[in-house]
Amino acid sequence: MSAPDAAATPAPNEQDLSTVSVAHPPAARLHQQLPSLPYASEKTSNASTAVPSISDGKSELSVEKGGPSWEGYLDDELPEKTQGHFLRNVRFQFFSLYRRLFGIVFITNMGIFIATCVRGDMDANYLGKVAIANIFVAILMRQDYVINSFYLVATAAPRSWPLWIRRILGRVYTIGGIHSGAAISGTIWFILFAAQATRQFIRKENITIPTLVFTYITIALLLGIIVFAYPKARTRHHDTFEMTHRFCGWTAIALVWCLVIFLIKDYKLPGQTLGRAVVEAPPFWLTLIMTCSIILPWLRLRKVPVRAEVLSNHCVQLHFDYVDTHPGHFTRMSHNPLFEWHSFATISVPGTHGYSAVVSRAGDWTSDQIGNPPKEIWVRGVPCYGVVAVTPLFRRVVLVATGSGIGPIAPVVYAKKVPIQLLWTAPAVRKTFGDKLVDSLVEANPNAVIYDTREHGKPDMVKLTYRMVREFNAEAVIIISNEPLTRKVVYGMMSRGIPAFGAIWDS
Repeated sequence: MSAPDAAATPAPNEQDLSTVSVAHPPAARLHQQLPSLPYASEKTSNASTAVPSISDGKSELSVEKGGPSWEGYLDDELPEKTQGHFLRNVRFQFFSLYRRLFGIVFITNMGIFIATCVRGDMDANYLGKVAIANIFVAILMRQDYVINSFYLVATAAPRSWPLWIRRILGRVYTIGGIHSGAAISGTIWFILFAAQATRQFIRKENITIPTLVFTYITIALLLGIIVFAYPKARTRHHDTFEMTHRFCGWTAIALVWCLVIFLIKDYKLPGQTLGRAVVEAPPFWLTLIMTCSIILPWLRLRKVPVRAEVLSNHCVQLHFDYVDTHPGHFTRMSHNPLFEWHSFATISVPGTHGYSAVVSRAGDWTSDQIGNPPKEIWVRGVPCYGVVAVTPLFRRVVLVATGSGIGPIAPVVYAKKVPIQLLWTAPAVRKTFGDKLVDSLVEANPNAVIYDTREHGKPDMVKLTYRMVREFNAEAVIIISNEPLTRKVVYGMMSRGIPAFGAIWDS
């Protein structure tokens, strides 16, 4: 994905632009529709707008630009950031909602542990149940249907609700904090369980050798998963992260099954059959449900036909017709299902069947799709919602995409469910992504700003985004870009009181 940095460059010369005046809604009417926002001015801009003009049969834009004018945006003064520097950084950077959810889960577990210590109820059977319950939560928070359910509930809120409530609901994509919080907590509970089980084994109380063996191997696998899931390790060794998460995870689940059966056997009542003890034990049902949760996406594993449309030597658009998708969905693809999977946003066009996905050159796998377009590809599970799916929560939205980040944004533009302003920056837009995609976006959103970074240089994305927000009088910003730029723009907006949303790399 090609994403501009924050380098300031001179605004492009607009003397040769083919311009028309765009009539913006009167400010008074906008303020009746929207709550008072910190950036809203008493006047709306009547800036001259460069609309992409089709100059010849090849449909080449005279200038890759439309919508509110960017002329002179570098001279715009950004409003002061809210709150103090320390509090602002704690709130928007260090203590993000993802980490708050992680903290809530972790602190709750530690509270349970302290209460257990105070009561003196440090029994291996109890500790094992709590450990398995946490692993159960961690796995379910990564299940396709569970994720989609969270999104459907969160985005069902009416736009008449107060903005602060919708802003919180828009953070639904941070629920990964529950997953990681439960996974870490579950591992700690397993360590506590192992210590107590060892003590009871030495005292010859209930616990048997098989229970201990399965416990220690499970802990080793969980620790390996956690180490490679740490953000920096995951980024540097992504393939290793994927392999450990999959194969160590599957092995750990198999061992948990053995552990559950032996633990139930160790603690079953005298005269009670093992079968009856198993079906009456909560850990058995928790393990059964989380096992089904893991298996379910693989039951939907299939090889599907694909029609590849090479847009340039930088990207290819893959077309599928096996399922319909919705704006905000992403799907997983692979040529080797056991070892690697790649997620891509789906592009659905209203009134058509199937979907497409834009694959840009970003490594060996993506390069191979461009150089050797596939005719078939593996997919699994069901399409899942991502951050862009929160768009309908807001009345007016600025959608920001850099490079192939246009993939997740495009279906929202086509859907036209809410008024949006598109800002797309990329190098050699038409050469890279093709006339068909660019023209379809311009047709769906005539005021789109398409900024060619190869022609105009890399923009100051915070200032440019703020210009779009101010002139469009938007309630929120949603950005799809690389990690540094996403964090920069989201922070730049949030710290000035503008709700902003972008992918996170914590989970």
